[in-house]
Amino acid sequence: MNEEVSRKLELIRETLRENEAQGVRLRGTDWFAWATAGASNTVLLAAETGVAEVLVTTEDAWVLTDEIEAQRLIDEELPANFKVYVNPWADGAAARESFVRDVTGGGKTISDRPICNLEKPLPPTLQTHKRVMMSSELERYRQVGQKASFAMTEVLKAAKPTWTEYQLAGAGAEALWAKGLHPALTLVAGERRLPLYRHATATGEQIGRQAMLVFCARGYGLYANLTRFVCFSQLSGEQAELHRHVREVEAVVLNLCQPGTTLDKVYHALAQTYEQHGFPNAIREHHQGGTTGYLAREIVANPTTTDTLTEGIALAWNPSLPGAKVEDTFAILKDGKLENLTFDANFPNVEVEGRLRPVPLYN
Repeated sequence: MNEEVSRKLELIRETLRENEAQGVRLRGTDWFAWATAGASNTVLLAAETGVAEVLVTTEDAWVLTDEIEAQRLIDEELPANFKVYVNPWADGAAARESFVRDVTGGGKTISDRPICNLEKPLPPTLQTHKRVMMSSELERYRQVGQKASFAMTEVLKAAKPTWTEYQLAGAGAEALWAKGLHPALTLVAGERRLPLYRHATATGEQIGRQAMLVFCARGYGLYANLTRFVCFSQLSGEQAELHRHVREVEAVVLNLCQPGTTLDKVYHALAQTYEQHGFPNAIREHHQGGTTGYLAREIVANPTTTDTLTEGIALAWNPSLPGAKVEDTFAILKDGKLENLTFDANFPNVEVEGRLRPVPLYN
């Protein structure tokens, strides 16, 4: 961990030199986790920023927080690479800003969430470093992916058609918490709502004969994204065909995910493949996913995203049709192969172009 953090501090200091800045401030939950090798500044799960921030200068690396949080962070979260500055919780903003001015000599600062007119945004080079996993990050990602997929299987095997969507979402959240993961997102659509909405937030309606459960599960700041279906009676031929179509659409996408491929190329391939399968409007009915990592989606692919895939980037595509979807989290490895970080051999699957892909679980 300390070696990983040391390398990241080097990258941040390269950014300081290249931008003639004296300090980098990282406030977001994503950037905090990245800089600290998986530590968390989160208390309120829904917040994009947390109870501490990272400040890096040419000489030192600090975590800035208040007196409520400091000891817990020192005891349970932070690697040894960081000093800690503690400000009073009641009137700490002025004290913290004064401290930053002192250690940066009042010079230029850059930030992931710049304060208007006072700070500049992070350059694209550092954004790129955040999106490319080091081997230690990938190892943590594997742990998160396995825990999330095991939680999903556990919950769907226990699900009942009489459960409400709230109950299924709650069971999902409970299973993730029990494995030490933040349930950043648990979408549920039961039988009636499944063909109507792509982003189906849970309701009090019974799920009925089938349901979709979607996880964005966060651990060490990294997001494992996956979608699964449970059925309590046989799918109709038309419903089964929709699932087959999305698996075949996804296969085209996954085959394209090689170092050097740009995201717009993947998007246009998706659009073309949907059309070939007889669904020309599907590309517009839901976003198709993209790169992932310290955000549920780091970059969502669209017709103009020219960002290039490289070794170490994580991906989560989610091609969908009304009532059908497929989604897992993959990483591009050194040999260009894709590793499915959220694969669970205990969940039903079929082989699609050499990859095992999930199919609805019959319960």
